[in-house]
Amino acid sequence: MTATSLPRLITIDKLLGRIPYSRVHLWRLENAGQFPKRVRLSQNKVAWLEDEIFAWLKERADARYPEHEGRTNAL
Repeated sequence: MTATSLPRLITIDKLLGRIPYSRVHLWRLENAGQFPKRVRLSQNKVAWLEDEIFAWLKERADARYPEHEGRTNAL
């Protein structure tokens, strides 16, 4: 496996800089299955897979325009 094929990780500090939620709220969402699960790197260090965080954000951004509203790209 090469370094380019390894998943990129996001630490809690970087995650909090990208998502305006508290640590507690992220934990609640994660436990409810509404946020990507963390990866435990060591006893005191966790991170999230960057691709999963981006997918989660994209899902919310896409939800702004439900398909049934007939939104088109011809604006």
